[in-house]
Amino acid sequence: MKKVILKLSPPWSSAKEYATEALTRGINTFYAPPEIAEKVKSLGSVKVLSDGSGGDVTVKKFDEGAQPEEGVIYRVKVARKEDEEKVYSLAKSGASAVMVEAEDWKIIPLENIIADLHKMDTELYAEAESVEEARTLLQTLELGVDAVIYEPKSINEVAELAKLVQEKDLMPLTAAEVINVKEVGMGDRVCVDTCSLLEVGEGMLVGSQAKGLFLVHSETLETEFTSPRPFRVNAGPVHSYTLSPDGKTKYLSELKAGDTVLTVNYRGVMREAVVGRVKIERRPLILVEAEKDGEVFKVILQNAETVALVGEDGKALSVSKIKKGDKVLLHLSHKGRHFGKSVEETIIEK
Repeated sequence: MKKVILKLSPPWSSAKEYATEALTRGINTFYAPPEIAEKVKSLGSVKVLSDGSGGDVTVKKFDEGAQPEEGVIYRVKVARKEDEEKVYSLAKSGASAVMVEAEDWKIIPLENIIADLHKMDTELYAEAESVEEARTLLQTLELGVDAVIYEPKSINEVAELAKLVQEKDLMPLTAAEVINVKEVGMGDRVCVDTCSLLEVGEGMLVGSQAKGLFLVHSETLETEFTSPRPFRVNAGPVHSYTLSPDGKTKYLSELKAGDTVLTVNYRGVMREAVVGRVKIERRPLILVEAEKDGEVFKVILQNAETVALVGEDGKALSVSKIKKGDKVLLHLSHKGRHFGKSVEETIIEK
């Protein structure tokens, strides 16, 4: 998911004021010089990028011919076509992130860089000169950069920056028709208890195939057997995939307290939630298969009244009552996954 990185400069008295305000607004990543990097880290749970020592991540100026180091962000000044090639070369060589600088974005074909990198694992960061420019950088080519770096000129601009990443892109969801519902026996299922209160129509994307993830509803609804647990998603068995905020998939069995998960509502609005607890227990399971455009997608869930998928109207459909012909919401991806990463290759999942 896209993020804002707040650039800080000495003296520490003013940098601290900006950093503190940013933290209250949900911005916790900073770009700071070595002389204040350690002080920024002392403010709490933050991530600090720095050109020298003291930061969590090192930012280095790109030197042609050098082999990218793991965990290093490379800074490239883009002024000519050849500079675009440097960025692409870094990405091909395996750099985890590239920070692009330019004196005037109006004359820099940022679209070319985004088009080259958006299918690769390298993250693209860009420095902005204004809040409006930051907005543009996040939206260019309807893809935008992964992170925008900005040094605010006033405290009020910190709030404006935070809004840029609160205005989330929508997760595309589509309705598929249920073609089969079947009890499959016992298995180990995972309850994900988050540190957030989830809403009606909101849940997590889960499935047996990475290319088709079902929207599993949170336990926000009261039943005759239980009270609502609006922080919980009874997400399915240990083998199932869930989509993470970074766009990668994880097995439900891999989740643990302190991780972040992606929650999505029936309109496709996304947000991040921190995992507070994961409970794995042996429970009876049910298989739901749904068809869309000739393809069949599958999800296995606990067979319980409190567990539900989401219908195209945004209402919860309990798996204990779901039937052939019902429509449920899915997120479809036609790419395969390799260790959770999206890849362009043919993978068959049944």
